[in-house]
Amino acid sequence: MSLFRSPVLLALVWLTLVSGCARLPGPGVTSLKPASLGELQGYLLSHKADVDQFRLRGPFEATIQKDREIRVSDTERFVADWYSFTPAASAPLVILLHGHDNTKEDHAYQALHLATWGIHCLALQLPNQGPWVANGRNLAKIVQAIVSRPDMIDARIDAKKIILAGHSYGAAAVTIALADGAPALGGVLLDPAGVAKELTKFLRQLDRPVMVIAADDKIVRVRGRDLFYELVRAGIVEVSVRDAHHDDGEFPLEPASDSSATEEHQVTFVSVLTSAAFSLGVTGKLDYAWTSLVDAIKNGKLFDAHSK
Repeated sequence: MSLFRSPVLLALVWLTLVSGCARLPGPGVTSLKPASLGELQGYLLSHKADVDQFRLRGPFEATIQKDREIRVSDTERFVADWYSFTPAASAPLVILLHGHDNTKEDHAYQALHLATWGIHCLALQLPNQGPWVANGRNLAKIVQAIVSRPDMIDARIDAKKIILAGHSYGAAAVTIALADGAPALGGVLLDPAGVAKELTKFLRQLDRPVMVIAADDKIVRVRGRDLFYELVRAGIVEVSVRDAHHDDGEFPLEPASDSSATEEHQVTFVSVLTSAAFSLGVTGKLDYAWTSLVDAIKNGKLFDAHSK
């Protein structure tokens, strides 16, 4: 049985998820109780930036609608799952893209987690075996369509505050979309992978901030991951998750039996993703996210952090 079979909008309080079929990780919920999104954002900006606070689920309830249609033109239509938080406030949007041989459901927990922190999220489904340049260009079209008409998805989207995030080859598509002119603030790349021949031109054209969250290269070597930091000229932050596997950049509600992922590392990935999305969505920069890494680097959860 699945909690998410119906395409009808469901109000999904975390307690509902816990009592149903979907497995939730156990880091708990933040003790923060802001009266509004603005109050939460003000509190976070005025206190010490700490990525570990985002390991906890946020203070807002999340809602989901499965299989929303995104119409780019009369002939171009795409499907995504829509995750939002309940206060009636304009808020940033993360568009989250899966990688090779994966689906939007493989990032369901990440999308829900972002929504509880006051960041709307679209988990997008595109062809999952590429071609990834085409996926990147389609992603750019989707962003432009949402900017032109945010109420196509939800009028609460702040169309000036869109962030793109992707895993593996989906991260390559994010960089292609940004280089292709997608009107987004920047990107978050979850253990990105790519082919040099396809990526070189696009990475050198990037002119907006991106953050790479990498798996541990002693555990797994991902094709082309070094290209991202090497070829992006400026505005890039990279950090690695200690002992993490490539699969830890995904986070489905139901764990796959053949996955190498572990919940602890998945939670670390989602905490850094949330910090980066908050940083980009509220300030347009990665300074907050960069500062938030300090204690997690000291305690060994993260390592090999650098920026340019």
